[in-house]
Amino acid sequence: MDAKRSISEKIRKSFLCITTAVMTLLSNPLMAQDWPTQPVSLIIPFSPGGSTDIIARVVGNKMAEVLGVSVVPENKGGAGGIIAANYLANAAKNGYTISLDHIGFAFNQSLIHGKRIPQKEIVPVAFIGSTPNVLVVPNSFPAKTLPEFIAFAKAHPNEINFGSGGVGSAGHLPMELLQSVTKTKMVHVPYKGSGPAITDLTSGRIQAMLMTIPAIMGAIKNNQVRAIATTGLKRPKAISDIPTFKEAGIDHFVYQPWYGIFAPKGTPQPVLDKLHAAVNQSISDPVVVAKLLEQGLATEKKTQQAFVDEVGSDTKEWGDIIGKLGLSAK
Repeated sequence: MDAKRSISEKIRKSFLCITTAVMTLLSNPLMAQDWPTQPVSLIIPFSPGGSTDIIARVVGNKMAEVLGVSVVPENKGGAGGIIAANYLANAAKNGYTISLDHIGFAFNQSLIHGKRIPQKEIVPVAFIGSTPNVLVVPNSFPAKTLPEFIAFAKAHPNEINFGSGGVGSAGHLPMELLQSVTKTKMVHVPYKGSGPAITDLTSGRIQAMLMTIPAIMGAIKNNQVRAIATTGLKRPKAISDIPTFKEAGIDHFVYQPWYGIFAPKGTPQPVLDKLHAAVNQSISDPVVVAKLLEQGLATEKKTQQAFVDEVGSDTKEWGDIIGKLGLSAK
């Protein structure tokens, strides 16, 4: 009797599992068909005022028009983007919580080991664009050119404090690479976002930053800081009077961070497709393109798979660099 009851119980549990799986498969297309029906939370991994924040608000505002629902920006800064990534990884897989992140997402895979790394639970959705970084110093800093900056750093080891939006951020790792390439030694001062770091840069509390152009453009235009060199292959239109690192005498130092939209892994593909289409439509808008170009960001439409491949490629490439430099996040 007990054996029969046990078999019956197993059959019942199997039936329930199959029924649940079938209902899930059937509900995903239905959910995607209706999506979105409520506001979408757009997680920003850094504090207000930085490049990621600026780009997120420009793109998010247009996405709200395209989707017909509010897109609400939420800043969750700290730990070089890990806090926001953990939040996203644990969010409901329904398309109502997404994030706008940058190349730092690829860095963190190699910077921090252990359960705090949620990248495998997050999927790249849509590429937005890229921008070179620019090396900036306070107006009071003695160096006015890149060669002068390098010469000063060599003559005064560990006297240049450089800021960034956090350990592993888009402004941190390239400065570590620059020190390796130029055989200089500087001190890293991490912040919870580039906004607070810029405030300290303009006041002279720190002496340098390798910043994304959108984040620092306002300070450059207002003559609060001095731009020395940019990291792209060519001069960006937004600051065309500033030479590239190569033009200033440092070869093999090209760095152009990207930005894109991410979602929790397991979000139904039809919802991801709608998100991807909404982003592409948003960055095709002439007003959005102009606003971002003013900030030095060149928009570009890519397929979701192309973005997935790029994130994977950068994760490997920067993982190799991080390993060679012996870096890790504490």
